[in-house]
Amino acid sequence: MDILLVEDDERIVEFVRRGLKAEGYKVDVARTGREATALATVGDYRLIILDRKLPDLTGLEVCERLRADEIDTPILMLTAMDTVQDKVTGLRAGADDYMTKPFSFEELLARIEALMRRRGGGLKMESRELRVADLVLNLDTHEVRRGSRVIELTPKEFALLESFMRSPGKVLSRTRILEQVWGYSADPMTNVVDVYVRQLRRKIDEGYEHKLLKTVRGYGYKLDASCETDRIAQDEA
Repeated sequence: MDILLVEDDERIVEFVRRGLKAEGYKVDVARTGREATALATVGDYRLIILDRKLPDLTGLEVCERLRADEIDTPILMLTAMDTVQDKVTGLRAGADDYMTKPFSFEELLARIEALMRRRGGGLKMESRELRVADLVLNLDTHEVRRGSRVIELTPKEFALLESFMRSPGKVLSRTRILEQVWGYSADPMTNVVDVYVRQLRRKIDEGYEHKLLKTVRGYGYKLDASCETDRIAQDEA
């Protein structure tokens, strides 16, 4: 279920994208009105989240152009412009719903689900379990198992493992992990990633002959079910 997020504030982009990805949505991002219009015209999106204040076209102009081109994808305006007249103008321009900033993610998610139900009935979400070899992470229950053994993780360890399991076999740099798990404002010089990787490795790999969480020297870390050893350090990070 693809969503187009039209927003030029990077903090909001990362917050919304990360949250929707965890809920099973694929999110494309446009940071200008023209880019949004181009993507919405050629893309098969189930929903568009649209800011009103953009670097070139306004959100109202984007909305009007899409409706003029007979693109009927549901549009949720998400903006700091919060007067009654602002809301009326947005809805009359063709938006299906209007939500103001600051906002809670729970409300945003509920409005997205309501718009999708209105426009297409029930939609099948992606699998709520992530699997790499015999390691399973359940996004609904927050249970992690390796084989038949349940692994207890802290919220940050869970988020870190989820990040790895969404990109199996792919090397994630410390910077990328820091952004995905701790947020854009985290100190890039901190060693928190290495500390948490060590903790996570002990919990998911200790006692198993086949190690999954691997260090790629000079690059970062990856969760990999293969037995590759080239440039891989199986010991502690």
